[in-house]
Amino acid sequence: MAQTTVPATAITNPGPATSAPAALAGRWQGPLSIPGGSVPVEFAISQPGINKYIITLDLPAKRLSRVPTSLTFRGDTLLFYAVTVECRFVCVQSADGRELRGIWTQPGLRVPLTLARFVPGTSLITSGSKAVAVKATTYHIEAVTLTSQPSKTKLTGTLSIPDGPGPFPAAVLLSDMGSQDRDTRQGDYRLFATMAATLARQGVAVLRLDDRGVGQSEGVGSQTTTAELVRDARAGLEYLRLRPSIDAAQTGLIGHGEGGNVALLAAAQPEPPGFVVTLAASGLVGMDLLASQPEPVTTSADTALAGAARRQLWADVLNKAEKLRTSGSNAAQVETYVAQQRLKLRNEERKRVEAMLRFRRTMLEIVRQTASDDQAQAIVVNMLRQRYPDQDPALARARASQLITPWYRYYLKFDPQLNIAEVQCPVLLLNGTDDTEVNATSNLAALEKGLKSNKRVTVRRLPGVNHWFQTPVGELLVGSEGTADLLVSGSMLETVRDWILEQDNKLIGR
Repeated sequence: MAQTTVPATAITNPGPATSAPAALAGRWQGPLSIPGGSVPVEFAISQPGINKYIITLDLPAKRLSRVPTSLTFRGDTLLFYAVTVECRFVCVQSADGRELRGIWTQPGLRVPLTLARFVPGTSLITSGSKAVAVKATTYHIEAVTLTSQPSKTKLTGTLSIPDGPGPFPAAVLLSDMGSQDRDTRQGDYRLFATMAATLARQGVAVLRLDDRGVGQSEGVGSQTTTAELVRDARAGLEYLRLRPSIDAAQTGLIGHGEGGNVALLAAAQPEPPGFVVTLAASGLVGMDLLASQPEPVTTSADTALAGAARRQLWADVLNKAEKLRTSGSNAAQVETYVAQQRLKLRNEERKRVEAMLRFRRTMLEIVRQTASDDQAQAIVVNMLRQRYPDQDPALARARASQLITPWYRYYLKFDPQLNIAEVQCPVLLLNGTDDTEVNATSNLAALEKGLKSNKRVTVRRLPGVNHWFQTPVGELLVGSEGTADLLVSGSMLETVRDWILEQDNKLIGR
């Protein structure tokens, strides 16, 4: 199935129901706000005929120039859309005709933008940031079925491939632990679908697969070990390398969470990938990583009750503070009381988390050391019921069953440092500083140490980004309902894209 594409020159007729604003032709420029600064943006508009426009978009900081752009009129509102780079600018023209004011939207970013008409004798401010040349393009998608050896397991997925003869650099996306579909769908959030679309629009082919037991892929996810996932990753690489429009030398692996460790394991084997990108990969032994994560034993209702209880405790503190004020306590005394109570609540929360982590490590250690599944399951169920007496017993049994699956038992003993020193292809290690599941500091340090013999390792920490590489909440635009749509981190998308294209340029220059 092919995606709808636009012609090289986009000409849009606004139609008889609306009228175009006067004197729109020309160059429109302005600074686009991004986290940490701004970059220049420009639309060039020419008018070859009545109600006919030719528009191109320039983003010099990203080396994007003359990107075809459509223009649609909706009353007084103008909608610019550069489909190949998924950038939209919805605006209105000022009364004096000198400015276009509106909202700019692109993957990971939605901000106000004002463009001014270019005045001869001035120049567009350029950014000092370095960027890799990006060739905007259209792309199409294809359904893919391949076989993972030696088990002959059928895997299904989607290949997003740029239009044109190629050859294109390419990547296989590898998911985090647990059974994921090809989009890694989490509600309305789809990390891999967005990554595939973004990279394919900018010249990188992407293959994403349903995990074993998901969709039409064969197998059972809980029975699949990390070692078998490496075979699936290699099957994806082999599939891409046989396609004439793919650059076999620049075909790599991009892995999220456990998928990043799978990518590194594959890179330590014969016929390694051309590059590896890890998104929150673990550098710690599986037991240590899993033991450092919260125990998922509560339901959403339990979580809501716990949150309500914490809010009530703080409300009680504030009420007591107000009573102190009305009874004659001075401001310093009230502030001291509030500070003491805040510290007390933080210490209690810290102790609660530490106790939970000790409990979790003890439980996982029992699973690791108990060979009998039946015996391990019985012990774990008893532990869970004692710690959470009000919990539905069925939840305890389900949790215990999960901990004794082949995948879990394998991962408890998994060492991500195994053979990592043999990885010599280019590697990009990415982690978000707000990742509560895979700590950026400890895990990146461990991976860097294991890869110290590889001179082509790049490490990046993305401020405010969590384990799912979502745009920080503070950078999202909240709607009228008080909610904001979750977006894939624009900084992650740009970092991955620029780094892959940089490797491609280096290879061409040899």
